[in-house]
This record gives sequence, structure tokens and C-alpha cells, in this order.
Amino acid sequence: MANRINREQVQHVAGLAKLEFTDAELDAFTPQLDDIIGMFETLSEVDTDGVEVTSNVSDQLNVMREDVADNWGQSAALLKNAPDAARGFIKVPAIIDESEDN
Repeated sequence: MANRINREQVQHVAGLAKLEFTDAELDAFTPQLDDIIGMFETLSEVDTDGVEVTSNVSDQLNVMREDVADNWGQSAALLKNAPDAARGFIKVPAIIDESEDN
């Protein structure tokens, strides 16, 4: 069986996702991801001619509540537990750093 993904590709995708893996983790994840890709390749071999498209596997329609904003009065407690906050908002690290070289 040919490898569908190699260690360098896993490391590249991890970098895009801002993930850092040790050499041991890369050695463990690479064959696992290769097996997952293999499973999808197996699925692509299934004959689906004449099979009706499935867009929903449940017969229930909309079981979600209406999306209504509600002030539960818990913002102070929430902000107290946040690692960093300013002016009533939780501060998070930037996920897109445009200063990096591409």
C-alpha cells in the first residue's frame, strides 16, 4: 500500500493550523492520518448509482429554540474567569498574523 500522506505534509498542515507537534507525535499521527485518508478512498469506491441524495438523516424539522439575545447578568463572572479582558470583552490572541512571511 502506498503512503497517501507523508510526515512533511502532516507537519505543513499542522503549521497552517498553528499546531506544534513533537517528532514522536508526527511519527504517530502520520500513519493515523494515512489510514483515515485510506478509509475515504475506500468509500469513494462504493457504487452509489441510483442512491437518492440524503440531505438530512432525521425526520425532525427544526428542534432548536428561537435565537433570542438574553442578558443573564453573568458577564462579570465570565470576564473574571477569562485569562485576559478589556472594556467588557475577552481578549484573545490574533489567529491571523499578517506580519509573517508567506
